[in-house]
Amino acid sequence: MRRLIERSVSLLGVNPISLLSLGSLPRYFKERLEFKKKGGEVAVSYPILSDYRDWAGTMKGHYFHQDLYVAQAIFQAKPARHVDVGSSISGFVSHVASFMPIEILDIRPVPSSSKNISFTQQDVMNGLSIKSQSLSCLHTIEHFGLGRYGDPINPSGHLQGFANLVAAVESNGKFYISFPIGSEERVEFNAHRVFHPESIFTWPSAESLALVDFAWVDDSGDLHPHSTVSEAVYANLKYGCGIYTFVKA
Repeated sequence: MRRLIERSVSLLGVNPISLLSLGSLPRYFKERLEFKKKGGEVAVSYPILSDYRDWAGTMKGHYFHQDLYVAQAIFQAKPARHVDVGSSISGFVSHVASFMPIEILDIRPVPSSSKNISFTQQDVMNGLSIKSQSLSCLHTIEHFGLGRYGDPINPSGHLQGFANLVAAVESNGKFYISFPIGSEERVEFNAHRVFHPESIFTWPSAESLALVDFAWVDDSGDLHPHSTVSEAVYANLKYGCGIYTFVKA
């Protein structure tokens, strides 16, 4: 039966679809026939079957929570200038750009532009050419030195990158950083690193930072705002997200 359905889809000349969605083909053909009977014209058969039972969206996970949480914090802080290194452009950067200009740096090029967003291509591992009272680096530092984004291989890349980020924060400035956290610290090459929630406090240059807020996302994708690092440790996470807000001395 499955081979017959697959063969039928192939003969229709449509895009490949997941076998898990093939059970919805009868509904698709029924609704397509109904559409034509009611006078609709079909130019191309293009079955999208997974949306029948899919959610409208989701308000869970690392990126949803961190991007919104830190953007809200910046909105409340109202810095005169904000600089970001490597965070999601379609998520966090666009959130901030909706209410203020934001300068972004990344090792990779950004081929387009948008109002309120200025871009500089730069490898943070070589140091930052800017100083700022407000700096963010969300879900990025775990990649430094793993080569995934074209950066040189460096087992200590996260430490070097962190030192350069801290150096770019002016005295009394705020530094927002997030990354994967878990009870087992590990490198999942070349995707990312997972850090113990307390590890950041042992990194070079961390002694110049004071933690003023901490939030974390658990293994189920739910946010724990204004929490403590100890709570994240006790949660025995496999792959959570720690969201740290520091003030530099």
